[in-house]
Amino acid sequence: MFESLQQYFNHIPSLHRVLILSGGLCFFWLLESAFPLFRFSYHKVRHAGVNLFFTLTTVVINFIFAFGIVALSDFTQSHHFGVIPFLQAPLWLQLIIGLLILDGVGAYFVHWLEHQVPFLWRLHMVHHADTHVDTTTANRHHPAESVVRAIFTMLAVLIAGAPMWIVMLYQSASALLSQFNHANISLPSWIERSLGLIIVSPDMHKVHHHYKRPETDANYGNIFSFWDRLFRTHKQLSPKDIQYGLDILDNNKDESLSYQLKIPFGKTK
Repeated sequence: MFESLQQYFNHIPSLHRVLILSGGLCFFWLLESAFPLFRFSYHKVRHAGVNLFFTLTTVVINFIFAFGIVALSDFTQSHHFGVIPFLQAPLWLQLIIGLLILDGVGAYFVHWLEHQVPFLWRLHMVHHADTHVDTTTANRHHPAESVVRAIFTMLAVLIAGAPMWIVMLYQSASALLSQFNHANISLPSWIERSLGLIIVSPDMHKVHHHYKRPETDANYGNIFSFWDRLFRTHKQLSPKDIQYGLDILDNNKDESLSYQLKIPFGKTK
């Protein structure tokens, strides 16, 4: 099984990566239409247009940084650098270690840092500015924030000594699960609880999108939910009490592309 995963993700075609991204969006788009958590009165297509613009810029930036990520991964394998080459672990353990480090450093840590460093927070505010969080919000990142996240992905690859098949598998899983936990869906409570023990569930992540602190500064996880419990950044809030947006922004301009692009460099409100 692990040999098959290794072979597939070592040579995953670009078309397949596009299908994973677009297929996930379409699937969760339909699911949230059938089982919505909130019944938004908004123009769903126009709202998606703004978020898909930021998704496109994220894809372009990730494509540019992909060359550096490949080079770093090749370096770690040829020079036996990083945790995985050092341990010389079997494939199943390589996968677990790789996913943990890529998610812990390249997702949780950088996300936490974006809430602590003022300039990074201003970049990240674009993601929080969405007042109708749905599956298209997953890749709503200011282009400059996408650069920051790509740099931390490279750092995670270097620390893990991750081979490219693990990097590709992680990025595919990350894209799908981010679309899932941003999706405007209502799941049965037992499914929410069960999933939340291991992965970030929709209700858990929606707390992070509440419009004011301290909830905004909590639940930073991307794939694995236990990071927040481990580092005591986990908070709970009933979905009915959640209000999206940010109390320091003009929430009426969440679909204004020009306003969103200027957020990191101008005054808020």
